[in-house]
Amino acid sequence: MLATLPSVIYANSTRLLRWAIGINYFWFGMLKFFDGMSPAEVLAKDTIRILTFGLIPDQVNLLLLATWEVAIGLVFLSGYFVRLGAKASVVHMIFTFMPLFFFPEVSFSHAPYGFTIVGQYIVKNLVFLAALCIILKEERNG
Repeated sequence: MLATLPSVIYANSTRLLRWAIGINYFWFGMLKFFDGMSPAEVLAKDTIRILTFGLIPDQVNLLLLATWEVAIGLVFLSGYFVRLGAKASVVHMIFTFMPLFFFPEVSFSHAPYGFTIVGQYIVKNLVFLAALCIILKEERNG
């Protein structure tokens, strides 16, 4: 008997979610390896500079961030070490919220409810956090 598309999607929903997140991480991380390609480059540099107290050069921070993101992407796409990747991703996601506090003038048009495009870019990461919770739950149960 042939499986219907909805049943195939349902049966593979966590894998599809993992792949979707993996593609995002891999793609956005790869952009950071090329100067000026990532729209989040300046914001990432500024945020990490504050978090590291300016002790590490911006280019090194960006290289480390790009490597971290690409590694998470590869983990999710490969299906190996998914629990570790999901935990690394949760930590990353938490840090992505820092500009809301460090740079409210960039994040809000009318704080605390009117977001700029940057603020919207950050807050959409709540969806990623919820998806990561599902992945972690499935990995624990699976």
